[in-house]
This record gives sequence, C-alpha cells and structure tokens, in this order.
Amino acid sequence: MATILAIETSCDETAVAIVRDRQVYSSIIASQIPVHQQYGGVVPEVASRQHVETINQGIAQAFQQAGANWSEIDGIAATCAPGLVGALLVGLSAAKTLAILHQKPFLGTHHLEGHIYASYLSSPDLQPPFLCLLVSGGHTSLIYVKDCGVYETLGETRDDAAGEAFDKVARLLALGYPGGPIIDKLAKEGNPNAFPLPEGKISLPNGGFHPYDSSFSGLKTAVLRLTQRLEQEGHSLPVKDIAASFQDTVAKALTKRAIACALDYGLNTIAVGGGVAANSGLRKHLQEAAAAHNLQVMFPPMKFCTDNAAMIGCASADHLNRGHVSSLSLGVRSRLPLTQVMQLYS
Repeated sequence: MATILAIETSCDETAVAIVRDRQVYSSIIASQIPVHQQYGGVVPEVASRQHVETINQGIAQAFQQAGANWSEIDGIAATCAPGLVGALLVGLSAAKTLAILHQKPFLGTHHLEGHIYASYLSSPDLQPPFLCLLVSGGHTSLIYVKDCGVYETLGETRDDAAGEAFDKVARLLALGYPGGPIIDKLAKEGNPNAFPLPEGKISLPNGGFHPYDSSFSGLKTAVLRLTQRLEQEGHSLPVKDIAASFQDTVAKALTKRAIACALDYGLNTIAVGGGVAANSGLRKHLQEAAAAHNLQVMFPPMKFCTDNAAMIGCASADHLNRGHVSSLSLGVRSRLPLTQVMQLYS
C-alpha cells in the first residue's frame, strides 16, 4: 500500500495531503475564497500567485500533521489536468522538484479522477463497478467507473455545470460568491414549490430527450426572467423562495438522471463527488430516490466534497500500487477527458 504526498492546485485551493492507500494521515487546505470574493469569482492570475505564496507552508504542515518523514513517502503526486494552467503549474512544479530531490516516483493526477476517489476515503470497501455522479463548479457528469483509470462518460451537461449555475443565480440574487453554500442555506428557509422552474432537457435528433445529459443554462435564464418580472411589478424579491425553487429543480434533475442511468446499466451503487455533493437538497432527493429503488448512494464527507489533496493522494496511491508512474516531462492541461486518464502514466 503506497504512501503518497499529494498536491492539489487546480483552482483556488492550495491543498496538500499525505495518504496511505485509502487512509488520510493529513489534509491541509488553504482556501482563497476571501481573496476572490471581491471579484465575484476566481481570477486565474491571482489564484496562481496565492498558490506560490502558500504551497511550501502547506507541505510543511502536512508532514507535521501526519507525523511523517520523507523516508515514509513512496511517491509524490500533483493534479496536472484539468484546471487553470497557471495554478496547475505551481503544484506540478513543486511535486516534480520534490520527486527529483528525494528520488521518489512522480504521478500526474487527473482532477476528476480525484473526485471519484473521494468516496473511497469514507467507504474504503467500495469497489468498481459503480456509477459516479460528479457535480462541481466546472463539471457535471455521470461516469461509469469500471476500474482504476477505466471510465466511460454516460451523461454530461451541455452548457453550464451545476455548480456554475449556483454561482450565477447567486449573483443574480446579489448573494455573493461562492453561490452554492449561501443558496443552500437560504433554501432551507424557503418554499421549493413557490416558483415552477424549467428542468433543462437535451432533445434527440429523432425525437425525445437524452436520458442522462443535462442543461442548466435555461434554468439560470428562467431565474433571471423571474427576478426581472417581480422587480417590474414592484415586488421585493422573495430570495429564500427563489433559492429553494432553484435548488429543488437542480436536485430533482440530477437525481432523475442518476437513478435512471444506474438502473439502465445495472449498477447498484451511486457515488457522488464534487463540491455540489455537499448540497443538502441533492443529498435528500438522491438518498430518498435511491432507497425507493434499492440502490446504495454514497456521499463523501463534507471536507472532501470540495477540492482537496486527500482525494488526489487516494487516486495516485491506487495507480502507484499498479505500477503506474508519470514522466517528469509531463505538462499541465486545461482540459483532458477523463476517458484519457491513462495518457498521464507510463
């Protein structure tokens, strides 16, 4: 069982962890949310500079928290794709430098594969095959997990990701950034049936709708039109009811597609990953629907829903256990389909 020092800098969290197989020895996360809130979103250059300032301290804290030393580390991993190029370069450069200095194997890790492996951290007995509903600020996908590094994308968003829609609606309602947590909080005090909102559907060429693909751009626009109409009519915005109606629509859409996909492919386990996995509405609807169809649904702990290095370490440990290592000439990629993850290893 490999012990990995893992680094995650794909967006606005500087994260470092030490993981042995599926056991987390330490997990350090330095969030940049306070820095980016004033801009209403992540500024890539600012994120990169923040990573440079905090990464060395994060590595030191990870070793201190784990009570580990370099002789106990079997490999060094860093997220190399997908993500913000400048941000990824900081983590990748640090990992390569440490790998050369300490003569350890280097592994470049796919960010989305890390989110899949987050479920292993709380459910170490989980084994493929299973379905992963991956929902975050940049991705919304239904992934057939067949084995380590072997994935098939069965459904995905055609426009906005679910987390992106939360951020945009929060901006419409003047709630600030990030939108997911504040909408979730307000939705608990609102009426989810107050405003009927459209569930985005993807039409098929020969009629009907795609059973697993999703769309959230139209839903976001519907919220915009709703707020404009209410303001024109002189009403104060019922923010809690709008938040509840929006969140309920998203949660039901994701749940319907995940359940249908699992049943159609004969998969009895659904693992959820990504920042939106922390959403209480999604957890409620998916758990209830899964129970009704005798399916098992797994959510990672809240601390492993958003970006973290523990999930990267868990994925990398599995690869290293199988003899997969990366070349020191490996670069970063802003985009890389999950189905091409084995291109990162030799």
